[in-house]
Amino acid sequence: MSTEVRVPTLGESVTEATVATWFKKPGDSVAADEMLCELETDKVTVEVPAPTAGVLGEIVAEEGATVGVDALLAVIAEAGSAGSEQPEPRKGKPAEAAAGKAAKEAPAKGGDTIEVMVPTLGESVTEATVSTWFKKPGDAVEADEMLCELETDKVSVEVPAPASGTLGEILAAEGSTVEAGGKLALMTTGEGAAKPAKAEAASAPAETARSAGKDVEDAPSAKKLMAEKGLSPDQVQGSGRDGRIMKEDVQKAIAATSSPAPQASAPAQTPRAPVPAEDAAREERVKMTRLRQTIARRLKEAQNNAAMLTTYNEVDMGAVMDLRKEYKDLFEKKHGVKLGFMSFFVKACCHALFEVPEVNAEIDGTEVVYKNYVNMGVAVGTPSGLVVPVVRNAHELGFAAIEKQIAEMGLRARDGKLSMAEMQGGSFTISNGGVYGSLMSSPILNPPQSGILGMHKIQERPMVVGGQIVARPMMYLALSYDHRIVDGKGAVTFLVRVKEALEDPRRLLMDL
Repeated sequence: MSTEVRVPTLGESVTEATVATWFKKPGDSVAADEMLCELETDKVTVEVPAPTAGVLGEIVAEEGATVGVDALLAVIAEAGSAGSEQPEPRKGKPAEAAAGKAAKEAPAKGGDTIEVMVPTLGESVTEATVSTWFKKPGDAVEADEMLCELETDKVSVEVPAPASGTLGEILAAEGSTVEAGGKLALMTTGEGAAKPAKAEAASAPAETARSAGKDVEDAPSAKKLMAEKGLSPDQVQGSGRDGRIMKEDVQKAIAATSSPAPQASAPAQTPRAPVPAEDAAREERVKMTRLRQTIARRLKEAQNNAAMLTTYNEVDMGAVMDLRKEYKDLFEKKHGVKLGFMSFFVKACCHALFEVPEVNAEIDGTEVVYKNYVNMGVAVGTPSGLVVPVVRNAHELGFAAIEKQIAEMGLRARDGKLSMAEMQGGSFTISNGGVYGSLMSSPILNPPQSGILGMHKIQERPMVVGGQIVARPMMYLALSYDHRIVDGKGAVTFLVRVKEALEDPRRLLMDL
């Protein structure tokens, strides 16, 4: 009896892929869910697991072949039932077949085997990258204990253990791409909870020896490149977690040996001018995170799709600073949160947006969608990149509620704990470059929004007040807007209204 290995679903709008690497060859013993090959599409890399334990038979689609969804890749000859003493003979590989049989039988000796699945990733998000495994095969885990962390285009998602037991085989290694609902790992519960680590070791003795005691496998793309260039893992210094070898590490090793092949090994990269060998050895290549790739793509899309223009003004922050100084202690004592500048800007922008509604609108095809509410996005810098949590219905909130939400979401943004829902639905964005010392900048729109306000550093400058030159705490304001919706008059009016509200905060209280 044989089982067919077919091309899995490749993702929305993706209909074909290229067979990049086969990790097994005909005659090799394989365990259930062990990775057989790697497919490359124009968007992601997809690993194909073995649907059952057995012996790999005929490979129908060789490396380099183009295959469609559900196309036949290979055939696996099953090794027999769990109680069978002798596996089906296949190309004289008795030791490997026995190892595959042991891997298949081990989880069945008491306890249940359960699957750890990729959770729902959020609206419009269909795939993620496995960022970090907190546990390794054989580790005992408690129910709801964090097993791994996934990184999507927008947020990081932690995956908890569905039950108490022992982590068995990891099906999606760090760096691999998984789809919503896909399998991440196997767990064993009950009496058989201590077996998975042994089973995994039995199912891949050659790989364990090859990885020289590492807890994780090298990246598939790195293994492929090492095979192409005739390098062994001992010749490459891994920079990944626990010494995992990444593709970039192989490229650095090639450059260090003055091989002319690095350009050919990464055809997708933008061609670079020739780099002297001594400089190449001192360079470091680090793959962009999914979040950073998405930031880059969305910012470029904003420049390409919107008629973006920026107008500037300046505001005297003296009145806000005096008011804040006078009431900050009382405010914090009553509300349990510090009174910052951001709540003043949020309130000022809300007032201005209702007066100039086109700045709070967006284009949908041939229609303009005007919003009778303000969902205020507040840009937050994190170690992973810029994220924009949203304060919903900010126009209905008071200073304390705004400060509390901003403080809470800012903290969770830096910890990577924001949910997808908390970063969706924004209608306008405020970005504060002043916290980093920026004196002036032109912020880029956060599509599909039509406006973003850039705050900057407060700096004392000489100003003429009542005919006298005095030092005043001034801040430059920048409004970038989509000129397809917002005319220059509307943009300037918006900034003037924000300036007026900040220079006389009493206007906010009287809705002026």
